[in-house]
Amino acid sequence: MPPPADIVKVAIEWPGAFPKLMEIDQKKPLSSIIKEVCEGWSLGNHENFALQHADVTNFYITEKNRNEIKNGAILRLTSSPAQTAQQLHEKIQSSSMDAKLEALKDLANSSRDITFAQEFINLDGISLLTQMVESGTERYQKLQKIMKPCFGDMLSFTLTAFVELMDHGIVSWDTFSPAFIKKIASYVNKSAMDVAVLQRSLAILESMVLNSHDLYQKVAQEITIGQLIPHLQGVDQDIQTYTIAVINALFLKAPEEKRQLDLEDNVNILDCPLTEMANILAQKQLRSIILSNVIRSNRSINSEMAHQLYVLQVLTFNLLEDRMRTKMDPQDQAQRDIIFELRRIAFDVECEPNNSGSIEKRKSMYTRDYKKLGFINHVNPAVDFTQIPPGMLALDNMLYFAKHQQDAYIRIVLENSSREDKHECPFGRSSIELTKMLCEILKVGELPSETCPDFHPMFFTHDRSFEEFFCICIQLLNKTWKEMRATSEDFNKVMQVVKDQIMRALNTKPNSLDQFKSKLQNLSYTEILKIRQSERMNQEDFQSRPILELREKIQPEIMELIRQQRLNRLCEGTCFRKISSRRRQDKFWYCRLSPNHKVLHYGDLEETPQGEVPHDSLQEKLPVADIKAVMTGKDCPHTKEKGALKQNKEVLELAFSVLYESDEYLNFIAPDKHEYCVWTDGLNALLGKEMASDLTKSDLDTLLSMEMKLRLLDLENIQIPEVPPPIPKEPSNYDFVYNCK
Repeated sequence: MPPPADIVKVAIEWPGAFPKLMEIDQKKPLSSIIKEVCEGWSLGNHENFALQHADVTNFYITEKNRNEIKNGAILRLTSSPAQTAQQLHEKIQSSSMDAKLEALKDLANSSRDITFAQEFINLDGISLLTQMVESGTERYQKLQKIMKPCFGDMLSFTLTAFVELMDHGIVSWDTFSPAFIKKIASYVNKSAMDVAVLQRSLAILESMVLNSHDLYQKVAQEITIGQLIPHLQGVDQDIQTYTIAVINALFLKAPEEKRQLDLEDNVNILDCPLTEMANILAQKQLRSIILSNVIRSNRSINSEMAHQLYVLQVLTFNLLEDRMRTKMDPQDQAQRDIIFELRRIAFDVECEPNNSGSIEKRKSMYTRDYKKLGFINHVNPAVDFTQIPPGMLALDNMLYFAKHQQDAYIRIVLENSSREDKHECPFGRSSIELTKMLCEILKVGELPSETCPDFHPMFFTHDRSFEEFFCICIQLLNKTWKEMRATSEDFNKVMQVVKDQIMRALNTKPNSLDQFKSKLQNLSYTEILKIRQSERMNQEDFQSRPILELREKIQPEIMELIRQQRLNRLCEGTCFRKISSRRRQDKFWYCRLSPNHKVLHYGDLEETPQGEVPHDSLQEKLPVADIKAVMTGKDCPHTKEKGALKQNKEVLELAFSVLYESDEYLNFIAPDKHEYCVWTDGLNALLGKEMASDLTKSDLDTLLSMEMKLRLLDLENIQIPEVPPPIPKEPSNYDFVYNCK
């Protein structure tokens, strides 16, 4: 007979004694269980004791998390969180360096547990740690010279404990003094500093900037890009990652009027005027250091570094947003002069003096030239740049192309102006639409995703990467136009083909702009047609009436197959990440459906699981019968909270919530679009609602197409075996294999 569900069999340890095997009744108060354990070892004052997991976490067992205890678990009887916190609070103030060091080491380990953290914080422990950091170097200057390793460890443990305690979100970041910030910044600014201390200091600065506007101002006054650059030139990828994270945080949280970085000199980040914002694109020193020491180093780039590079890439391109959303003022002479310059370079003409010819003659000449340049409005081309996006950014790109690749610019303009009107590729209109397309592809103006690692190495190879990207793509557009023998009516078709070419080339992740250009050379219009034809054949859809009737008959079977697959995937479960301000200390939770499809089991995890997580290790349950609705995107409560999540388009696309009881929600952020579709489909299937995701439509088309082709095969007189044929034995030798090398 199986034991009652509320009885858990465990082993309990106590230092210096043999472990005890014990049955814990989960219905009894935890204090009663602890008292019973203490009495078994003749220990008094049971209120000073607690149980904790005897594993790497050493987390305390509380009334809240006691359901996590599983059969066969090993527990440890130890001092209560309050008593441990009090003891460590006293020991870290000890005059004995050995005792202090040991206490700080224990504090750094214990602070990961929120139960202990709450008790230590209640003793004003964070204030004590900050005071130790502020005055520590003065008090232990002699110690640092005599026992430098000991001092480094002591400071490292102090900062580690501080980071762990703050990560629980119990204490506001706004409470810290300028002296503490200065001290942390000084550890980052020093040329030779203990690696662990430097890592923790960078993590603290990043969290300060991300969590408090006031602290951003103070940190930005203490840190310069010039002081951060040496950390990128080292060999420790973790230090490099934290350094780029600090740069990204400063950049992300800077006010609009001050979002700029001086990347060549040790200039304070807050001192640069708004007009220098675009200087981020000319980040010679930073860009080249990241390229040589990070991207092109011998080490492989881990996922966190890839994410930080992606964030830096997005924030850099976002500096184009201001120009992208700025309309041209047709009355602004300085802006009109740019158009005159485009005309001058293309047709090698100088500005005529006012007395040269009649006004009508000059207007006629300008109109003729503006038509050759491919503007929509031949009389006043400034009107073409009043569309936003791309606004003035398109004109900037055109001028860059005309000045930096003058021969290619003149060739394109003259080549098209010599064609028949209907066959000319309008340079002006093409440039405006292409700039708009490139902004959409690179998501200019959108906040970076919380998780995306999708950076492109080629954008770190040039100081003006967006402009160079445009130069390559405008020449591609002209080439594709000729290959398609397009007319003005085909303009949108050409743009679609060009977008397809660009996206396919980008997906190969070229390492340089030259490689990107080479990829595009292999993606001619003819090649795109072949690829599209091949893809179409794989998704062939017959439209005759008998075929449509057969599809209609088969479709319910296929939908049921998809429904079963979705429910099976929910039964396997998925690991979800909790969105937090400090991304590198990821918190995970797991959710899966019970085999009978009646209960959702979920619970927190310490790290990403390897394989499935068993039902009995997930402490929380939600009956499917209690689920009232499934909400997605902006309707989810966790997307309405303050912070970047509210504005992050990509996260919004992955968010969904389960509403149960009156106002209770179970909130999800899917790891990717595929998992989002699987879970929303599966939850809707459980509620008897339609599965309407893009993945369902795609799966339905694929499975229907396969089933149709199978049913339409000529299988007369062909016997299909009931079981698959046996796999033949491996050959005795492989002498028949020919080595092509």
